[in-house]
Amino acid sequence: MTAPIRFPRFYVTSPAPCPYLPGRNERKVFTELRGGNADALNDALSRIGFRRSQTVAYRPSCGDCQACVSVRVVADEFRPSSTQRRTLRNNADLVISECRPWATSEQFELLQRYLGARHPGGGMASMDEVDFADMVEHTPVTSHVIEYREPSDGREPGRLIGACLTDRQSDGLSMIYSFYDPDHEARTGLGNFIILDHIRRAVEVGLPYVYLGYWVDGSARMQYKIRYRPLERLAVSGWERFETDEQGRLIAATAASRREVAAAVDGSGKDGVPGGQDQYQVRDMSGA
Repeated sequence: MTAPIRFPRFYVTSPAPCPYLPGRNERKVFTELRGGNADALNDALSRIGFRRSQTVAYRPSCGDCQACVSVRVVADEFRPSSTQRRTLRNNADLVISECRPWATSEQFELLQRYLGARHPGGGMASMDEVDFADMVEHTPVTSHVIEYREPSDGREPGRLIGACLTDRQSDGLSMIYSFYDPDHEARTGLGNFIILDHIRRAVEVGLPYVYLGYWVDGSARMQYKIRYRPLERLAVSGWERFETDEQGRLIAATAASRREVAAAVDGSGKDGVPGGQDQYQVRDMSGA
C-alpha cells in the first residue's frame, strides 16, 4: 500500500541573527511544500506552528529561546474595540478585491514605500521586482492577493493603498504578508484594517480562525497582534486562549509603549518572509 501523503523531510537552517530580539540568534526547521497534497500538508503544519514562505513551511527551532509564539484570532467570537470600530468606519469606503497570486508593478512600488518607512535596512529591503514576483507567485497552495484601493473616479481604478498575500486553509485564513501606504495623510490604521477585514472575510465563508503568524514577547514590532480578542496561542499542550486579564495587561502595556518602538534590528524581516529564501536551500553535504 502507498501512503496518501509521504512523510516530509525536515531540515534546519544555519544560525543567523534573530530578526526580532537583538543579541540573539535564530534557527528554523523547514520542509518543502509540493505536489498534489501541498494544501493538506500546509494545513497540518500550520496547526503545529509552521508558516509558509513561497514553497517552504518553516517554524522557529531555537534551543535557548521560545519567544516566538504562533497566534490566531477566533474569528466568529471577535468583537472589535472602540478603536477598531473607528478604524473600520474610517476605511469603509475602500474597494477590496480578491486577486489571483500574480505580482504587479503597482504592488511592488507600494511594498517599497512600506519597507522604506517601516522596515528600513531589514531583510527584505534589497528585494527587486523579480524577488517580489517569486514571493507572491511561487505558491503550491491556495493563495490570493487581497487588494485595498481608494474609491474609483469612474474612469480608472482607485489608488492601491494596501495588499495582503493570504493563504486559504481548511480552518482559516493565514496572513502571509501584508503591506500598505505608510504615509497616507487621510487614513490611519491601514494595517489594522487589513487584519479586521480578514476576520470579517473568515466569518463570511465559515472559517474559524485568522492566523497572524508569530507574536514575539519582548519585540515591540510584534505587539500589535495582541490587540485582537479572543486570541489563541500554540502552547506545548496545544492551542490555548489568552486569559482575559493577561491579554488586557499586554494590550495596556502595548498602548503605553507605542511611541517607543525602536528601529528594526539589523537584518530583520517582517514575519512571513524572514531573512530571505536562500536560507532554506538544502545543500549536498557529501562533497560530491
